[in-house]
Amino acid sequence: MGGVTTVGDRADRADRVPKQDRSRATRQRLLEAAVACLAEHGWAGSTVSVVAERAGVSRGAAQHHFPTREDLFTAAVEYVAEERSTALRALFPQGAAGDRRAVVSALVDLYTGPLFRAALHLWVAASNEEPLRPRVTELEARVGRETHRIAVDLLGADESRPGVRETVQGLLDMARGLGLANLLTDDAARRDRVVTQWALLLDETLG
Repeated sequence: MGGVTTVGDRADRADRVPKQDRSRATRQRLLEAAVACLAEHGWAGSTVSVVAERAGVSRGAAQHHFPTREDLFTAAVEYVAEERSTALRALFPQGAAGDRRAVVSALVDLYTGPLFRAALHLWVAASNEEPLRPRVTELEARVGRETHRIAVDLLGADESRPGVRETVQGLLDMARGLGLANLLTDDAARRDRVVTQWALLLDETLG
């Protein structure tokens, strides 16, 4: 009868919720493991089997969530990029136009960790793997737009003024370059000086 909830219905619902939670937890472990594998072993050494083992799940479970290798790794980089964007905004909940050096430093940090290393391996793979290229190109464009929006918001930049948009994009390009340099050596001292100089330039340009 309509509107009547049986004991069996309640038991089914109680059973479904933990299954949904377990499914989300499995997906998250796979995404985090995929980024870690990509950062450590590159594209060639990061198979679905390797990721599944690192995440502590079966290959079948991994393929249930991500049918192809391309699905897994593009989703992984996107997931962690979104997490980092959320964390970056959380550092400055009221904005930080008054402390632009802190913003520049936080933006540079986005390009000096495992996520950037993983993304770089994905870009290199996409340059050689035709099926992967359009997915990575679209992903990079989306992540780039979001990072640019965050930078504009945190810096209090008025992009209606001539040159401001290019200045913000130049900052992000510089941060990416520092991230590349950091792949080979610990460049912390020089990076700190560059961050300070860019903060001064932004104060002059943005007002």
